[in-house]
Parts: sequence; structure tokens; C-alpha cells
Amino acid sequence: MGVSQRGSSTLERFVDAVLSAIATLGRLIELTAGSFAHLLRDIVTGRHKWRDTLTQTSFFAGVAGIPAVLVAIPFGVILSVQVGSLTQQLGASSLAGAAGALGILQQGAPIASALLIGGAVGSAIAADLGARTVRDEIDAMRTMGIDPARRVVAPRLLAVVFVAPLVCMEIIFVGVTAGYFINVSFQGGAPGSYLGGFGQFAGVGDLVIAIAKSILFGIVVVAIACQRGLEARGGPRGVADAVNAAVVLGVVASFLLNLAVTQLVTMFVTTKAG
Repeated sequence: MGVSQRGSSTLERFVDAVLSAIATLGRLIELTAGSFAHLLRDIVTGRHKWRDTLTQTSFFAGVAGIPAVLVAIPFGVILSVQVGSLTQQLGASSLAGAAGALGILQQGAPIASALLIGGAVGSAIAADLGARTVRDEIDAMRTMGIDPARRVVAPRLLAVVFVAPLVCMEIIFVGVTAGYFINVSFQGGAPGSYLGGFGQFAGVGDLVIAIAKSILFGIVVVAIACQRGLEARGGPRGVADAVNAAVVLGVVASFLLNLAVTQLVTMFVTTKAG
């Protein structure tokens, strides 16, 4: 009897956890869709608070700009060392630039931008909105007839649409430059061969896909951070839990989305072969 009761209790907890996750996902989709609806409506009617968007854009860029360089340099160096060593063993040193730079362009830069936005921007958003929620500022806004999705979420979503491509391109530039320096200076690679291999296999379409992925990941990360902050409960401990959940969920969601998008791109986009 005791074993049966424990098994039933475990099953009930599992079902409750699944239902809670589905409900949370539904609220996230509702918040994101509502925020974008307010955003589009306000932009068309000229009622959007551009000052708020510019403030958030400046804040996001300041928070993620320098860490993007600090992440891109070792990322490009490590990738160049590993790829260069492998191509030398295979006797295909001329492909080192193509392989290393494509790795940064197609996968490294979008994921790194998602990690930076999630760790730096997302945590700041969750902490800010969480503190305002536990101080009842968000409830006061609702009492005054102000929708938080329109007032605090929409400007942040629009700001990340501006910032995410800049962070992604910064990582691409710094990462490829670092890989080029290591390949040419320490691995005996030819400058023309590195750049030629990159230009032969990469195209504008790869850059467009990388930027689109960074925007998608940024929107998801910021939406999760906003939801966690707006649903924070229990004082400072609740704010800390919201920040932790925002970072973890944002990073995990970005990796899962990257897997899905990469598979779709592989299926429907023809790879350039020289």
C-alpha cells in the first residue's frame, strides 16, 4: 500500500509539473504576442514611447558590448587552433579559414549572442522587473489602467531586435579576426588562403541566417526574462529565483531553438560548395 501511494504521489507531482510548464509556456506566448501587438499598433499610430526604446537599446548595448569582445576572442582562437590542427593532419590547410570562420558565422556567433543577452541583459531585466513587482509597482500600473506588456515589455522587445544583430556581427568580426591572426601568425597559414577559403564557402545568406537567429534568440530570452520578472513573488528571494530562472530558461530555450532552426536550414537551404 505504501509503495502504491508513493508511486501515485510521484505520478501526480509529475503531471502537475507538466501542466504547470504548459501553463507557463501559454502565459509566455500570450505576453509576447500581446506585447508585439501593442508595439505594432503604437508604431503605426505614432503613440510608441521611442525614448523608452532608445534607453533600453543603449542599456542593452552597454551591457553586452564589451563582454561580446571578451567572449569572441577566445572563442575564435580556440576554434582556429582546433580546426587548424585538424586540417593540417588531413593535408587540407587551405580549408582552415573556411571551416573556422563558418563555424563562427553559422553557429558560434548566434549562440554566443544568445548567451550574452541571456546572462547580461536577461538577468538585468528579470532583476529590474522582479524588484518592481515585489514592490507592487506593476500592480499599481494595472490599477491605473496601464498594461505592463505595453509599457515595460514592448520597448524591451524592440530594443533587443536592434541590439541582437549588432552583438552577433561584433562576435563574427572579432572571432574571425582572432582566428585569422592565430592561423597566419602561429599555424603558418597564408593570409590569402584563409580569406579566400572563407569567401568561397560563405555567402550573404549565411550572414542573414545568423542575424535572424540572433534576433529570434534575443526575443525569446527577453520575453522569458520579462515574464519571470513580472511573476516574481516573495520579496528579495523571489527576485533572485526569477533572475536564476530567466537565465537558465533563456539559455536552454536558445539551444533548443538553435537545434530546430539549424535542422530546418539544413533541410531547405542549399549549402554553398565553392
